Amino acid sequence: MQYSSTSALAQTALAAARPAILVTVDQARGSTPREAGARMLVTAQEVAGTIGGGRLEFDAIDMARRMLAGEESDARIDVPLGPEIGQCCGGRVSLTFWRMDAASLIRLQAEAEAENAESPAVFIFGAGHTGRALAQALAPLPLAIALIDSRPDTLKGLPEGIRCIAAAMPETLIDDAPAGSAFVVMTHDHSLDFLITAAALGRKDAAYVGMIGSATKRERFRRHLAEDGREAEIERLTLPIGGSALRDKRPAVIAAMTVAEIATCLLNDHEEKLPRSLAAAGVGCHSDRSRDERGEGQG
Repeated sequence: MQYSSTSALAQTALAAARPAILVTVDQARGSTPREAGARMLVTAQEVAGTIGGGRLEFDAIDMARRMLAGEESDARIDVPLGPEIGQCCGGRVSLTFWRMDAASLIRLQAEAEAENAESPAVFIFGAGHTGRALAQALAPLPLAIALIDSRPDTLKGLPEGIRCIAAAMPETLIDDAPAGSAFVVMTHDHSLDFLITAAALGRKDAAYVGMIGSATKRERFRRHLAEDGREAEIERLTLPIGGSALRDKRPAVIAAMTVAEIATCLLNDHEEKLPRSLAAAGVGCHSDRSRDERGEGQG
C-alpha cells in the first residue's frame, strides 16, 4: 500500500480524474487513536493521512475502496474500539465517507496546503552530519524545516520538503523567522555558532533555541553573553541539544533525541500534556534546566 501526503494525493487524483473517498473521524468518544477531524484520503492505489491505524483504518480503507468500485457516494459508520475489531482502545468513533468530486479535491488540496503553511518553523543552522540527520528526522513531522549553511555543497541530496538555504551570513535569517520558531545551531565554526545563537536568543518569541556542544562550550558561550550584559539569557538555551540521558554521540542518535525536544516545544501544550516521566525530567522550551555535561564530543 502506498502512502503520500493529502495535498499530493488530492493533486494526483485531480490531475488524473481518479475517484477518491475522504474518510473523516466525525466523532471520537473515550479513548481513541485519533481525534475528531482526523481524515484520510483513499484512492484505488494510494492512501494519504491516517485515522489512527490498526484494524479500524484497515477496515475503513476496505470500505472506501468498495465504495469506489460501486456507486455509493457517502456513508457513515459507528465503530466500538473493542475486541470485535481487535483494538482495545475502549472508545468509540464515528466515521464519515464522502466521494470527492473535482471541486472537493481542489478544496481539500487548498486546505492541506494552508495547514502546511501554518506549520511551526524549525531553522537548522549547519548542514554537517548531525544537521542533515536532524533535518531528515524532522521531515515527516508537521513542521516547516529549513536547513541553512554557508557551503552550498552540503545542502545537496536531501528529501523534498526540506528547504535548503545557502547563506553567506546565516545569522541574518533570524529576524525574518516566524514567531514561535525553533532555532538549532550546529555549524562548522564555534564563533559562528555563538553569533547565530546570540541572535536567536534575541528573539523573545522563539519557542526553542538549541546549540550542539558540551558543558565547556556552554560556559564559554555564557561568558560571551556576559560581555554584552546578556548573561541571564543562557537560561533560555538548550545546550547540549537532546539532553544528557544518553552519551551516544552518533549524529542519528543526537538527532532522534533532539527531535523529541523540538516536537515537545512546537507540537505540544508543554508540561501539562507531557508523559509523567518527561515532565519529571524537566523537558521544556527555552530550557531553564541545568544540564549535566554530555561530553566534549557533541561539539
